Amino acid sequence: MGRLQRTLSNISEEEIDNGRIGIVAGAIEYPNQPVLVGRAALRTGSDHVRTFVPDPIYEIVAGQDPNLLVDRYAGEQFEESAVERTREMSEWADALVIGPGLVDADPEAVCEAIDTIDVPMVVDALALEPSLDADLSNAVLTPSDTEVGPIRDEYGSLATFTEETGAVVTLTGDVDEIVAGGERLENETGTSAMTAAGTGDTLVGIVASLLGQGMDRHEAAELGAWILGKSGELATAERGPGVVATDVIERIPDTIR
Repeated sequence: MGRLQRTLSNISEEEIDNGRIGIVAGAIEYPNQPVLVGRAALRTGSDHVRTFVPDPIYEIVAGQDPNLLVDRYAGEQFEESAVERTREMSEWADALVIGPGLVDADPEAVCEAIDTIDVPMVVDALALEPSLDADLSNAVLTPSDTEVGPIRDEYGSLATFTEETGAVVTLTGDVDEIVAGGERLENETGTSAMTAAGTGDTLVGIVASLLGQGMDRHEAAELGAWILGKSGELATAERGPGVVATDVIERIPDTIR
């Protein structure tokens, strides 16, 4: 981890292009997930973050943070009609996120969208199961303990899954597991207060930002989990057990410094 921590100084001090992040996320039931992911990416250093959300929540997302670029697709769920626009956004982006809060998305459309993306991506939440039929050789998957079941059901273990698909996995929990090429690492940073809703979205934004800044997927997954945990420790020291995801996001720059 020391080597990766030294990378943080390069991210924060050099005047370089820190990347553009595209985010396909959100639904009527979950309008805040795109914003949490986007804010985390911006606080990790990304230069531009664009969210792609269903039309009914466009104004909600656009009104929450003036630092985010916001685009929309027709309808309430992610469907075939949004796939081409996703591909176009991936051509603009240096890394892409798909999945947080993506309720009732068409699984085939999600799978097709992932297959059209050439840049590194983070696959999360409701896109995880549909993604198992797609090419994941350029992806980091970020399941929680409650979301990892379909992967284990189909492949038996995360080690086998990463060996056969080329994916990298960050499994969040009391101790995070980072698995790549069949090899497993652990991350023990963080506090018990970080079970708050939205911390998973925060991890997604951090990892996507690191990918967009040119970091290797395995290193971005490992360092992303560490940054999230350390930011959570700082937030908990300040706020106590009432930590919320936005508290953690606001401490990301302090962790990177």
